[in-house]
Amino acid sequence: MMTVTTTHVLNALRSVQDPDLKRDLVSLGFIKDVAIEGGRVSFAIELTTPACPVRDQMKEQARSAVQALPGVSDVDVRMTSHVRAAVASTAQGVPGAPTVKNIIPIASGKGGVGKSTVSANLALALARSGARVGLMDADVYGPTIPTMLGITSQPDVDAQRRIIPVEQHGLKVMSMGFFMKPEEAVIWRGPMLHKTMEQFLRGVAWGDLDYLLIDLPPGTGDVQLSLCQLIAITGGVIISTPQDIALNVAQKAIAMFAKLNAPVLGIIENMSHYVCPHCGGRDDIFGSGGARRTAERRGIPFLGEVPLATSIRDTSDRGRPIVLSDPASPGAKAFTAVAEQLAAQISIRAMRGEMTPDVTVTF
Repeated sequence: MMTVTTTHVLNALRSVQDPDLKRDLVSLGFIKDVAIEGGRVSFAIELTTPACPVRDQMKEQARSAVQALPGVSDVDVRMTSHVRAAVASTAQGVPGAPTVKNIIPIASGKGGVGKSTVSANLALALARSGARVGLMDADVYGPTIPTMLGITSQPDVDAQRRIIPVEQHGLKVMSMGFFMKPEEAVIWRGPMLHKTMEQFLRGVAWGDLDYLLIDLPPGTGDVQLSLCQLIAITGGVIISTPQDIALNVAQKAIAMFAKLNAPVLGIIENMSHYVCPHCGGRDDIFGSGGARRTAERRGIPFLGEVPLATSIRDTSDRGRPIVLSDPASPGAKAFTAVAEQLAAQISIRAMRGEMTPDVTVTF
């Protein structure tokens, strides 16, 4: 019987490709810690995100490829991850300790498309996968993230006089809503908005994060400009509903990122369709597929669609978004699938050289 060697195992694993990167796991450097004891083989596959959408598929393909080797009686495959970090793109130099790997602003051209609901659920989906996630509520005019996450506590300050983000449901959260009374309104000009964004970035002790999602206010104004001037962003995400009028405005957000020399990671179609809970019939209330067609026309990844559902609204109103409160529901599964596609796009950029491993954004 053939004696199995590490070379045999690696050669077998060269047949397994990452479907997004179009390269095999060995040449990508994903195979770690190969160990052989008689006919028992073990190794780890180190992915670029714990939210990999093809994680289970690659694990089974790798196990089958090694199991087929003569002399192999058992195969143990462990799945691990190491999230890559973004290089500077549009940011000025920002002093401080490296802490945040990927910064993803979530934008829309207009209000009312469910951007904050999507932001909260995506952040929770990434955190549930095992990633270290922060969520920054940059909508200073109408901060809703504290309500959606059921946060009632106030942030503390550390010894360096930095704000300590509130931790809730596995997320680190910062919002202007922590510093406002419910009936108060923010009426600020550009310089004040810029100062607030700077404080939320440089003056917050975010700690080590794989992903920092930033829920932007609607439109293409001062907050968006300040954000892209202050930090290097990994790429923006555009939220739109399916109808033409929303998509026309969403394209202004795409144009904004282009002018700021920042990539767009993808488009999400929210409120894509409604499924009746009684009869199961589908109703395309706002039309359907418009965001996908826009993404294809603009050459931007389409990250997925999220249905219009009472449960999504209700769980957010109660402070436990659907990804957290009912992870097996269609709405939660839709958010999880979108989060996986978003993580995949970040990983693709990292591995194609548009990002560099072990470079982090400094605040």
